[in-house]
Amino acid sequence: MVTLDGQPVTAAELAPLALTNVGHFTSMRVGEDGTIRGLSLHMERLVRDCKAVWGADLDAALVRDHVRQGLEGQDGPRVVRVTVFDPKVEIGHLTEAGEPHVLVSVRGAGGIPPEPVRVMSVAYERDLPEVKHVGLFGALRARRTAQLAGYGDALFVGRDGLVSEGVTWNVAFVDGDGTVVWPQAPVLPGVTMALLRQHAPHRVATVTLEQAKGMRAAFATNTGIGVRAIAAIDETELPVDHPVLRRLGETYLSIPGESP
Repeated sequence: MVTLDGQPVTAAELAPLALTNVGHFTSMRVGEDGTIRGLSLHMERLVRDCKAVWGADLDAALVRDHVRQGLEGQDGPRVVRVTVFDPKVEIGHLTEAGEPHVLVSVRGAGGIPPEPVRVMSVAYERDLPEVKHVGLFGALRARRTAQLAGYGDALFVGRDGLVSEGVTWNVAFVDGDGTVVWPQAPVLPGVTMALLRQHAPHRVATVTLEQAKGMRAAFATNTGIGVRAIAAIDETELPVDHPVLRRLGETYLSIPGESP
């Protein structure tokens, strides 16, 4: 199910998004009960990013209407993605774009949490990291590089040597005192990260790659995976059964969802 402003989308309408690739989005996991954890935060992100990318206001209530419509008749856990773009955008005349439209797509969701993942450190910094934009080439190239090397995903390290985030997820660590440490770095302000920060004690600090490998545990977070243990960073193994990880996973699943 893919709709544009609540109507079935055509190939012609999708062409500018595919060929010019300018826009922003958010992805939300819909539970068995039809609710979405952090829905209000997802809507806030869309409104904020629409102003940053397009210089335009976005009607969050209308977006929720389109999401509800897209979920009609859908059963089981799903991931609904809302992409905001201007079908009239042209690569040579970007200042003429600024009338964003709402694309809603729905797909099935996997179980939470997925199996622990082994990650490879990759030197990379996302463009405009505070915006969840559709420009994913560099990030996905890093993921492919890691997977070709036998890892499951990539962990970004900036030119300053500091760990920031993963390809499509935030990262955090458990230090020797059992405290959750979120990296202080330019990162996407993830909704799952925000929810966990609201409900679990933590601190924010710079984390070098060497420090990351010396932590008691590490985990990835996003709406599709919840709290996913990281089993290794490069060749450094990390425990995946740390009690803090278990508590965080339970905490996340206990957060009530909101109806679209």
